[in-house]
Amino acid sequence: MDEALIELGETIATALPDAVSAVTVANGELNVQTSYEAIIPVLTFLRDEPTCRFSVLVDLCGVDRPDREPRFDVVYNLLSLSHNQRVRVKFEVGEAVPVPTASDIYSAAGWFEREAWDMYGILFSGHADLRRLLTDYGFEGHPLRKDFPLTGFVEVRYDDEQKRVVYDAVSLTQEFRTFDFMSPWEGANYILPDEANGDDPEASGVGGVGNT
Repeated sequence: MDEALIELGETIATALPDAVSAVTVANGELNVQTSYEAIIPVLTFLRDEPTCRFSVLVDLCGVDRPDREPRFDVVYNLLSLSHNQRVRVKFEVGEAVPVPTASDIYSAAGWFEREAWDMYGILFSGHADLRRLLTDYGFEGHPLRKDFPLTGFVEVRYDDEQKRVVYDAVSLTQEFRTFDFMSPWEGANYILPDEANGDDPEASGVGGVGNT
C-alpha cells in the first residue's frame, strides 16, 4: 500500500510542481503540502485526475498554532472510492488571510468551512453563506482557538422578568482552583500553608493519622 501511495505522491508532485511543496507517506496515508493560493487547482486535480479520483471530501478542519506565523493549518481529508486510497492536503495560512472556498469542487465543503470559521475564525472567500454553524448568533470569539478562555465571554440564561433568553458577562462564584490529586497518605511534596506559618500540624493534633 505504501508503495502505491509513494507512486501516487510522485505523480501529484510531478503534475503540480508549482503548487505542491512536499509529499510524504505516514501511517498508510498520503500527505500533500501546498499553499492556500494553490488549493483550488490541487483539489481539482485530485478529484478529476483518473489516477486519483478523490471524489469524497471526508473532512475539512483547522489547527491553531498561536506561537507560529502563519497561525493556522487548514487540512482537507479526501477519499478515493475508485482506488480505495486516502490523501491529506494541508497548508498554512494567516489569521486575516481569506482562503478560497472549495464548495464549488466539493459541496460538503460549504458546511465544513462554516464550522472552521465558527470554531477558529478562518476566513473563506467566495463562500455563499459564511456564518456561524455550531455556536449561537450572539457568540463572541472562536472557541477552538488555544487562547480562548475556558469560561467563554458570555453566558446564556432565561430571564423570568423579561420572559426571554438574555446574555450576561461570565461571572464566577470562585476562582479556579488547581487540584494535585495526590494521595493523602503520602503527603504533599510542597510546603503546606500551616507549615509555611511555622505551625506543626502533628503537635497540635490536627491532620495526623490516628490522633483522637
